[in-house]
Amino acid sequence: MKRLLLWSLVLCTTSIFAQNFQGKAYYQSKTTMDMNWGGRELSEEQKKRIQERMKSFLEKVYVLDFNRTSSVYKEEERVEAPGQGRGGFGRMMMGSFSQGNQYKDIQNGEILESKEFFGKKFLIKDSLQKLEWKMEGETKQIGQYLCFKATALKKVDELDFNSMRPRRRDNDKEKTPEEKKQDSIKAAKDPFSQIDIPKEILVTAWYTLDIPVNQGPGEYWGLPGLILEVNAYRTTILCSKIVMNPAEKDPIEKPTKGEEVTRKEYNEIVKNKMQEMQEMYRGRGRGRGRGRG
Repeated sequence: MKRLLLWSLVLCTTSIFAQNFQGKAYYQSKTTMDMNWGGRELSEEQKKRIQERMKSFLEKVYVLDFNRTSSVYKEEERVEAPGQGRGGFGRMMMGSFSQGNQYKDIQNGEILESKEFFGKKFLIKDSLQKLEWKMEGETKQIGQYLCFKATALKKVDELDFNSMRPRRRDNDKEKTPEEKKQDSIKAAKDPFSQIDIPKEILVTAWYTLDIPVNQGPGEYWGLPGLILEVNAYRTTILCSKIVMNPAEKDPIEKPTKGEEVTRKEYNEIVKNKMQEMQEMYRGRGRGRGRGRG
């Protein structure tokens, strides 16, 4: 009886994962935001209002088209509600990013990501970051799939907005007025001086052996089954739907448009532009202040 069940499983798996096999997984991503920026204490109403404005940046839906060796991860387009993402330097900067497709080639250890920043297209080419996964032995059910837990430490990109947090200022009370003034000048010139990004974070992933491909959402991969859930710092990515061998298959192809750059080169471009825009934004603010008279 056991042998019969084993052969049935093998035949089923062979049928599903034929040579032209392809799958489609839908993921919902949600990031919580630190409300302590600037050291201000906000009321619950203020927090709620800010979260609503930032919703389009903090809550997203993605689609992963995958086969045995490669995948394309893309954000689903949606209509933004009135008032979302408007106002403020930070939201203006975030609105200047346009997310494109992310292509992973597991076989060759390559990741390609298309992005648009201030109207210019870039093609970021890099090597896949290989995580040292630790199998934890815990299981849980996600939809119809039995999932297994794995954890790993992941190096954080210096411009990972989902991992940004306000820099701790524990010794501010001990500073002289002149030191505080210099800090303010530095913050105005360099917006990154007020930001802290952890060098590495603990990632928890849940994968299913029912779909034996080492794919997953975003840059996550390398487990013996499709990753259905990821918890990384303040971000949770959860699979809500899977379609095996869909009737209409989207092509899994490398993005080709845009100026080819490395991740490091792209980060430098973004940082320089953000500092430039910060100066421009402050200049406009000073102009409005002088005009009030």
